Amino acid sequence: MDKAAKIVELRKSTGMNRKEFCEYFKIPYRTMSEWERDGRHAPDYLVRLLEYYIRVEMLKQKGSVSDPDAEMETESGGNNNA
Repeated sequence: MDKAAKIVELRKSTGMNRKEFCEYFKIPYRTMSEWERDGRHAPDYLVRLLEYYIRVEMLKQKGSVSDPDAEMETESGGNNNA
């Protein structure tokens, strides 16, 4: 899958339109438009970061990801004093 299609897929997976997506991620609207039309190419690392962030946020909303700090407290019995 090319980057333009991947970015469109990521945006659509959030349920946001382009304007909402740009505002949420603080990406200039024109930049996002160029990436989606394949006029310019987003850096690989940025596409990976967007994908990771969206996946984690979607899991949090579904309740599948919990707070890592809370997990550590539970595993240690809630007492971090040595």
